[in-house]
Amino acid sequence: MRRTRDWLDQAEGDLKAARDLCDTGNYAWSCFASQQSAEKSLKAILESLVIPSIGHNLLSLASVVSEKIEVPDGIRSACRRLNRFYIPTRYPNAFPSGAPVHMYDREDAIQAIKDAEEVFNFAKKATGFA
Repeated sequence: MRRTRDWLDQAEGDLKAARDLCDTGNYAWSCFASQQSAEKSLKAILESLVIPSIGHNLLSLASVVSEKIEVPDGIRSACRRLNRFYIPTRYPNAFPSGAPVHMYDREDAIQAIKDAEEVFNFAKKATGFA
């Protein structure tokens, strides 16, 4: 049984969480939730293509997708920006000093949400769920 719809549903849920977290000032977690939404969006495409999805690097996942369908440059750029939020948004040792909770602002979260929305919409179209 293909679980493409499940991956897209979770990607959409993560995107909603990113928006909610941004609205409450939890910018680091909003950025992370955006990264997670994009990751699950790309994994939905891979699931629909019956290709195993391995790892968390969005550019690597997009590269695997691009072996079967065209991935626009804008999607790759969004993935590049979102990749920065996988580890540093959660772990203090990602910075010389300070906690991630103090390292991200509303502007970061809003851009991350926009990027995640772009990847999510691309995935919906690529999987036929648009």
